[in-house]
Amino acid sequence: MTQPAATTAVTVTTAAPADLLSGLDDALPNLRELYRDLHAHPELSFQEVRTAGIVAARLRSAGWEVTEGVGGTGVVGVLRGGLGSDPVVLLRADMDALPVREETGLPYASVATATDADGTEVPVMHACGHDVHVTCLLGAAELLAAGRGGWGGTVVAVFQPAEEVGGAPRMLQDGFADRFPRPAVCLGQHVGPAPAGLVGTRPGPVMSACDTLLVKVFGRGGHGSMPESTIDPVVIAAAIVMRLQTIVSREIAASRSAVVTVGSIHAGTRANVIPDDAELAITVRTTTPAVREKVLAAIERVVNAEAAASGAERMPEITPGDRLPLLVNDQAATDVVLDAFRAQLGADRVFVLPTTLSGSEDFGTFGEALGVPSVFWHFGGLDLASFTEEDVHSLLENGVPATLPGNHSPRFAPAVDPTLEIGVRLLVTAACAWLAGPESRTSAA
Repeated sequence: MTQPAATTAVTVTTAAPADLLSGLDDALPNLRELYRDLHAHPELSFQEVRTAGIVAARLRSAGWEVTEGVGGTGVVGVLRGGLGSDPVVLLRADMDALPVREETGLPYASVATATDADGTEVPVMHACGHDVHVTCLLGAAELLAAGRGGWGGTVVAVFQPAEEVGGAPRMLQDGFADRFPRPAVCLGQHVGPAPAGLVGTRPGPVMSACDTLLVKVFGRGGHGSMPESTIDPVVIAAAIVMRLQTIVSREIAASRSAVVTVGSIHAGTRANVIPDDAELAITVRTTTPAVREKVLAAIERVVNAEAAASGAERMPEITPGDRLPLLVNDQAATDVVLDAFRAQLGADRVFVLPTTLSGSEDFGTFGEALGVPSVFWHFGGLDLASFTEEDVHSLLENGVPATLPGNHSPRFAPAVDPTLEIGVRLLVTAACAWLAGPESRTSAA
């Protein structure tokens, strides 16, 4: 009787993060130095020339294919593993800083200034942790390159400009989808005011949609001693600011969430001169399309009504600015990432966020435009040793206390250790959940 031919079963495993992370301890001294340098030399949105140059040079040195100038100052690196080029994983970090004067007192604190888009000289600080993001992705990129023989797939590392003003759409408009390998998943992270070593995310909506509006109200200027002969735009603007606060408190149900913030108001140049006009810059954060449209309509109604109530002879101008979508984490992909993080950090350090965060991010536009799942997570940047277990549970239950400087604060200062180590570890671990590992072959008679 003829024996059947032997068969071989092939099982493809995912890449092992432990193998890639074995070089992390040796890499950390250089990454600490890099972080301090980036922190001391922040650059405003679409001005990240120095940062982009450092990123491109380090990627090339590690063996990545590098494209510069994507969407302005963006840098994209492509690295193919030694075990094949599928699947494709996108990892993203943002590079820009904010017009904030640093008050951290750090020895490497920024004293930089720059000219903003309006031609005004402003202080500049990495007040949102994007220097952490760049450092962590470069660290992950170098480890992936050093261990490329042990994994299969392609990694696309995106160093994005201008997250604070919506730089991701600019990269997409620059032909991103056609110029680089299409990913199976988009992965990104953000550091925040929580103990280092903690990481949290959630499936579904994870960060709010954001709309920016510039409102200009018109009055009739004149002498400060004769307001009766004027239509005072400062009073109109002040009335608008106060009335806008009632939209969320009186028009949005308690079971829903929204935030309306007037972040800038400008009018006049002298105390004794009533100006002709005033400008307000407004941001709106919402978590559902219905609430979004309701809030935007209410803002328009309030602005026009307050101008009319003051007898304005010209209706206000409302100019829409950046419009970022709700950042939505794919359910299945998020489960994969959370499982990988639990295996890497321990289940007690990985949390499912209870609700959608009120902050906004343009990271989600990559997955939305490319038609692929996204996962975005937040990790702590504060020294865990300064927190008790009770502190940690209170933070998770009640949110970040007002006494802790958070993102965009002039006193926001992530701890170098262990924040950088954790950030690199998370990126490598998440990528390995998709990248292929060595094939396991089993012969059968």
